[in-house]
Amino acid sequence: MLNSYFLFDTLFWVYLIASCCYIFYLVLRSEIAGHIAFALTIIGWLINCGALAARMLETGRAPYANLYETMILLSWLIVACYIVIELKFFRIRVLGAVIVSMAFLAIGAAAMLPYRYQAAEPLIPALQSNWLILHVITTFVGYAGFAVAFGFGVIYLFKERAEKKNRSSFFDRFPNSELLDDLGYRFIALGFPFLTLGIILGAIWANYAWGGYWSWDPKETWSLISWFVYASYFHGRLVRGWRGRKTAYFSIVGFAAIVFLYWGVSFVLPGLHAYA
Repeated sequence: MLNSYFLFDTLFWVYLIASCCYIFYLVLRSEIAGHIAFALTIIGWLINCGALAARMLETGRAPYANLYETMILLSWLIVACYIVIELKFFRIRVLGAVIVSMAFLAIGAAAMLPYRYQAAEPLIPALQSNWLILHVITTFVGYAGFAVAFGFGVIYLFKERAEKKNRSSFFDRFPNSELLDDLGYRFIALGFPFLTLGIILGAIWANYAWGGYWSWDPKETWSLISWFVYASYFHGRLVRGWRGRKTAYFSIVGFAAIVFLYWGVSFVLPGLHAYA
């Protein structure tokens, strides 16, 4: 049986080559590079599936217990989102240069972790709960939606600037700014309910594991801050009519809060979630 680490290492190179092919497709306008990129993305996602399954067989549990496993899960979700986008909107394959690259960065970040964050060790009793599994899955679906929306936000800012200058550039290959804004909104609209549900399930699990629904642990606090950032996004968009630059900036700031929530808090502000 294939070792999960071998599959994860293979996945790193497949996503790297796919990202490079998408960049070649974007810059050189090579249709062959685009076809190769999408084929490698599908292959990489299937390898990702196999790696997660292998990890489950090796550990006898779902892959959710440490930074390494959850980053692999996040890359799987991001690429799944992108595949849906490409199948529905074939003409915007160029988005793979950003979104698939983000999945590659997630894999790369996991590969750089010290071994103690990668090891498949037995779970402590507090982590042996179905509530925790549901909490992690729903939260990371939300994170994946926010990651994709972040990519759209970054592309939007460059695309809008190019449109204002009315100059020909490789940004012409990206969809128009209105579509980018709409797609960013759709993925935040996907992520926000899952983040909300994840926080609620996390509180239920905390009560089961620690005897209280909320303890103002650093990760709990930052998850609430992140929730308010995205709640402000919806308030601005739906109530005050925000579009374009403002919402793009909010998608970027919101995802920055998510990155700090997961990485910064884990290493800088350790608490009950220090194992994650």
